[in-house]
Amino acid sequence: MSNPIAANTIEMTQKPGWKFPKDFWLANLMELCERAAYYGFFILLTVYLTDLVGFSDVMSGTISGLFAGFLYFLPPFSGAISDRIGFKNGLIVAFGLLTIGYFFLGVTHSKYSVLFFLTVLMIGASFIKPLITGTVAKTSDEINRARAFSIFYWMVNIGAFSGKTVVPWIRKGIGLEYINFFSAGVSFIALIIAIFLFRNLELKTERKSFKDIFNGLVKILTNSRLIVLTLIISGFWLIQAQLYQTMPKFVLRIVGQEANPEWIANVNPFIVVVFVLIVTQVMKKHTAVNSMLIGMFIMPLSAFSMSLGPWLQNIAGNEIPLAGLLFHPYTIMMVVGISLQGLAECFISPRFLEYFSLQAPKGEEGIYLGFSHLHSFVSYIAGGVMSGFLLEKYCPDPNTLPQGITELEKAAYYTDAHTIWYYFAAIGIFSAFALIVYKWYYNKKDRQLAA
Repeated sequence: MSNPIAANTIEMTQKPGWKFPKDFWLANLMELCERAAYYGFFILLTVYLTDLVGFSDVMSGTISGLFAGFLYFLPPFSGAISDRIGFKNGLIVAFGLLTIGYFFLGVTHSKYSVLFFLTVLMIGASFIKPLITGTVAKTSDEINRARAFSIFYWMVNIGAFSGKTVVPWIRKGIGLEYINFFSAGVSFIALIIAIFLFRNLELKTERKSFKDIFNGLVKILTNSRLIVLTLIISGFWLIQAQLYQTMPKFVLRIVGQEANPEWIANVNPFIVVVFVLIVTQVMKKHTAVNSMLIGMFIMPLSAFSMSLGPWLQNIAGNEIPLAGLLFHPYTIMMVVGISLQGLAECFISPRFLEYFSLQAPKGEEGIYLGFSHLHSFVSYIAGGVMSGFLLEKYCPDPNTLPQGITELEKAAYYTDAHTIWYYFAAIGIFSAFALIVYKWYYNKKDRQLAA
């Protein structure tokens, strides 16, 4: 007969380890591939839509916003499909669609075909998050789950960082369209892993029907406390979205085609990886809303810093020596602004997820967290439209300028380009003060209910 006391003692003395089953590491490798493919592609999506496909700034901003927005909205529904077809089949479908989507975006540049294959890509990508996070949960236990998700988080950021690091050489070496083939190739590697190496895993959790998911969405949309906070936090993510929607075109048009907006964007994941645990530890005794408030007041400083390129240029000239290299003043101020964005994200993102999950009724935490990125749905769509109009007004596509103008006349069209960032700074300030009002109102309401 087994000794329950001894068994409990063994369980209590067990320490978290770094040993995980093969499928855990395969899932993380596929996640790394997917993130490298996605971010290598997405950082230049608006540039691709304008320079190769021929969409205007307004249309390319709108299309990229809809693409990213629905990419964050669809995962709960894709996850419900994956529940029924299994992890392995779900991953094969996902990476099959991604490989097809990326490949044909490199082959064809007609407007309607591009829209079609962007839709294919969006559907495929929406499967990834629920499948990979589900696999990480399935292949870990209560003792080592925190370490499992820390490895997953690192893989996400390593993938994002590596994809954006590679693509400048592709863009400047053989052409912008070949970035799609890079993303297709990396996705195909993940597809091979899914077909030949990954096992079929079943979910532990109860399957959710589409009706359950729609009901959960309705509950969230009718929860005023939650939906108002989501809209306020969307102000932060709208500014964050400009890392992909405005910054690449802004830098390429102002600094020049030899600039590397892809590398500038890598500052964000670097800052998050370095500081997120430190910030979380420092803020652990403070409420989620107070932590988010700090981040919200950092964000307008981020956008304002990005507007200071002309100021630094007037002081230091067109080339500034740093660490043995020469940098354009606009590049330096972009790095400063994006660093502040990353720091703000450390204060906001983990605590928002914590707050969101605490609003869920018992047993519905999964569905609620599935829709925790509603702020990204709102901010990417609104930010994409706004980015397109602002670029067209203040930092226009060089191909739309009058033919035969001199370089001096051309430069006049970009004199006020930095004004774009004032709009986003204003949104950040408004959102930060809106969060103060939110905190005051709901604290007062909670005191009244407790009385």
